[in-house]
Amino acid sequence: MKSISKQKLWTILAASAATMWGISGLFGEALFNFSASITPLWLTQTRMIVSGIVLLIMAQALGQKPFAILKNKRDLSVIVAYGLLGLLPVQLFYFIVIQKANASVATILQFMGPFFVLAYLGLTHKQVIRRLDIIAAIGAFIGVFLLATHGKFNHLAITPIALFFGFLSAVGEASYTLIPVNIVKRVSSLVLTGWGMLVAGIGLIIIHPQFGNIPHKPQVWLLTSAVIIIGTIIPFQMMANALRYVKPAIVSLLDAFEPMAATIGGVLFFHLSMSLMDWLGTVLILVAVLALNISPKNKIKAKKQED
Repeated sequence: MKSISKQKLWTILAASAATMWGISGLFGEALFNFSASITPLWLTQTRMIVSGIVLLIMAQALGQKPFAILKNKRDLSVIVAYGLLGLLPVQLFYFIVIQKANASVATILQFMGPFFVLAYLGLTHKQVIRRLDIIAAIGAFIGVFLLATHGKFNHLAITPIALFFGFLSAVGEASYTLIPVNIVKRVSSLVLTGWGMLVAGIGLIIIHPQFGNIPHKPQVWLLTSAVIIIGTIIPFQMMANALRYVKPAIVSLLDAFEPMAATIGGVLFFHLSMSLMDWLGTVLILVAVLALNISPKNKIKAKKQED
């Protein structure tokens, strides 16, 4: 009974973590609306460097020896790739879409990352693409079309640049998932994400430093802190611990709370106007991505027999 109640508790916490990620996008949108001086580059590098440092301090406090991994050149190269090719595009392109469109569109487009993972595995690992996967992909892209055009062929509701960076964000989500597959079995998720974020943040400063004339007002630092704490540190810990008690497939389904939270929050607090076609497109994308996690009963039985 105790294990069942613990599983339910962590299922709720995993859903809460995904909701926090969705809400953090709304905080980012509020920051961009507050001042033109606040850019996606500035917010991304600030979020990553501060979060990275905090996560590494937490790892050190928990006795996970975060500096030990730096002695292994192979692990270090994976961390650099994870930071620059995974975390950086996931965060930066996500905030660019928020600035160019809104948090709802950014989160929904990024939610399509699993399709790019599926395409990569199909091309490189010869993973069998099921009929359901193909139907889901078609449904998802119809959803994107409806979201981008309101269902009108001669009208684009989302700017091409927002759509472009939205897809890049989804590609980043895929690389963020695929790059650390092997190393995550040996390295603490706190250490991996902490170093990855720090590498990505420093990389952004080197490539294109953005300090700007940030307004020194309480609202700015309050919202920035919310993006870092509510959008990174707390949900990361909740989700990482939830995976100990909740099956990964269920966690993947709970990720749907992120675009739902961003969309509902956008409607409630940013007066986001959603047409019937927008809602239909959003639902199509959510259902399509969730369909990728459906596993036929006969395959589940076969897997249990193998075990």
